[in-house]
Amino acid sequence: MDIYTIIFLALAVFIFLRLRNVLGQRSGAERPPFDRAARDMARGGNDNVVPLPGPATIDQTARAPAAEPEAAPDRWKGIAEPGSALAIGLDQVAASDASFNAQHFISGAKSAYEMIVLAFANGDRRALKDLLSSEVYDGFEAAIRGREQRGEKVETRFASIDKADIVSAGVRDRAAHITVRFVSQMISVTRDKDGAVIDGNSEKLTDVTDVWTFSRDVTSRDPNWKLVGTESGQ
Repeated sequence: MDIYTIIFLALAVFIFLRLRNVLGQRSGAERPPFDRAARDMARGGNDNVVPLPGPATIDQTARAPAAEPEAAPDRWKGIAEPGSALAIGLDQVAASDASFNAQHFISGAKSAYEMIVLAFANGDRRALKDLLSSEVYDGFEAAIRGREQRGEKVETRFASIDKADIVSAGVRDRAAHITVRFVSQMISVTRDKDGAVIDGNSEKLTDVTDVWTFSRDVTSRDPNWKLVGTESGQ
């Protein structure tokens, strides 16, 4: 080997060692190269995130800003005629409660209606207490207590809730009030302590119309509405 070969070999070894020190050695435990495009595709991108149901899965940072109230005359389309007393009342409710959504309210009212009717039939005081104002609860509880003293039992089964229409709305003092007319079909029968039917028919659907009023304090952090009045409708 001549002197030039020795010099080139020495230089090659020197460069190799320098590169080794700078780049390091692979141990087999390194993470794969970071691929931003692959990461974005896997996550779907911020514009394509679909939150799963349930409060724990909602991405608060991706929540869209609250929409401004819809301009008249379509604000209460399908619920109230523009300029009607009902539309004006709903405007009052929306002005007092920025989160108010009439369609969501109707859906919740239907669920509450069924829950309350069944809880009353079953004598479920705990469920009723969470859904009724204190005055209405006292009336329901007195009726349940009277049935229990007489040994009577009520059996109720819903077939359908055919209609749930808001018929009036407004705000008085700090309380928003919304009245809903429910039209439903159910089977309801009352039996005495011996099991004999004393009211209703266990095999016949009955058309039932109820007019219920719900209310909530718009200055309260509690978003729940409670039943404050009931009457039978035609």
